[in-house]
Amino acid sequence: MEYLIFIAIGVLFSVGTYLLLCRSLLKVIGGFMVISHAVHMLILTMAGLNTGSAPLVDLSGSDSTDPLPHAVILTAIVIGFGLTSFLIVLAYRTYKAHKTDDLEKLRGADNE
Repeated sequence: MEYLIFIAIGVLFSVGTYLLLCRSLLKVIGGFMVISHAVHMLILTMAGLNTGSAPLVDLSGSDSTDPLPHAVILTAIVIGFGLTSFLIVLAYRTYKAHKTDDLEKLRGADNE
């Protein structure tokens, strides 16, 4: 099961890298989002896909799962959402100011 998830993580990383290398500003933001989701899956998979009870239900700790990777992923999701919303607003302001989202046109002239 973990091998399938590792393949999915590799596909997500490759799609995210492709989107980061595109010329459109919105595709770059989409690539950032896809790579962040791939990192979330990687953290969850590297922690181990264990089945067991919740750590608060079974106080003996013998058959409970580790809650730390889930807490780290939840924190990363919240931070990624904030950063993504900031990037979308920044892209919108850039489009309103320059009337384009093409990164080659936003680069400027060679003598600048």
